[in-house]
Amino acid sequence: MTLLIIGATGTLGRQVARRAIDEGYKVRCLVRSAKKATFLKEWGAELVPGDLCYPETLKAALEGVTAVIDAATSRPTDSLSIKQVDWEGKVSLIQESLAAGVERFIFFSILDTEKYPEVPLMEIKRCTELFLAESGLNYTVLRLAGFMQGLIGQYGIPILEGQPVWVTGESSPIAYMDTQDIAKFAIRALKVPETEKQTFPIVGTRAWSAEEIISLCERLSGKEARITRMPINLLRTMRHVIRFFQWGWNVADRLTFTEVIASGRPLNAPMAEVYKVFGLDPKETTTLESYLQEYFNRIMKKLKELDYEKIQTKKQKPKRSPFKKVNTQ
Repeated sequence: MTLLIIGATGTLGRQVARRAIDEGYKVRCLVRSAKKATFLKEWGAELVPGDLCYPETLKAALEGVTAVIDAATSRPTDSLSIKQVDWEGKVSLIQESLAAGVERFIFFSILDTEKYPEVPLMEIKRCTELFLAESGLNYTVLRLAGFMQGLIGQYGIPILEGQPVWVTGESSPIAYMDTQDIAKFAIRALKVPETEKQTFPIVGTRAWSAEEIISLCERLSGKEARITRMPINLLRTMRHVIRFFQWGWNVADRLTFTEVIASGRPLNAPMAEVYKVFGLDPKETTTLESYLQEYFNRIMKKLKELDYEKIQTKKQKPKRSPFKKVNTQ
């Protein structure tokens, strides 16, 4: 079976590629920059140049492909908008996959998209789910809540460096999941007939609020967080101002997502039946506590090693003797 992975250089996509390669699949990755995707080639993946927003580049990439796993999404720094990448690009990918005779299509969406029609990314994900379901493709939709990997930059590093940790509005508890565990579900779906033409929530072991995560990071790091609260109304004002400028459209659309994470409504779902369908053991899923524990253990160990090296370097420096002869000539 040949897999085409879209978004393979991203946080989630690279874990999907790694898992697929480890399980013996022939993996092909659609990439815009071969230079940035060198690590994928080193792992054993085939790189094909292409871009979701240029449908003519998809035909060659899809040739001979059995299944597509779509882990791509737009970024705030992209020159193209969320609509261009996450809607128009995905529509082209679905249509070209159907024309190429792709047998399976795995799509990553977001939990509770139907509850936030005013949030561009959520509404586009909802519409893409519907378009995929009506396309005729044999699909599986995996609805996610959040990645544990993102918490390192959001909470872990600022707390270690004594930088402000930003909290917005009423913190929504989110069931974060390790991207390696998400990848297990994506690859497993290819082998389980019961996942065909179905939509599943794929979330972590429990939902955590921002305050709970900060408290956990403080305990594991031994450092106190500098919490700065950003009023949701201020962010809404910023969003409206930025939208007056074309360069700010993407950022403004992303800022709208704060309506989800600052609403106070949890992003979580029951997973017992999902584990049964996929035939996976929930006990093997990484917990947020163990993920952050491992991170802080590595960092604290590295810091101790650096401190030790500094001390040893100071000890090895030759001391200047007070009895050194002075040249009086």
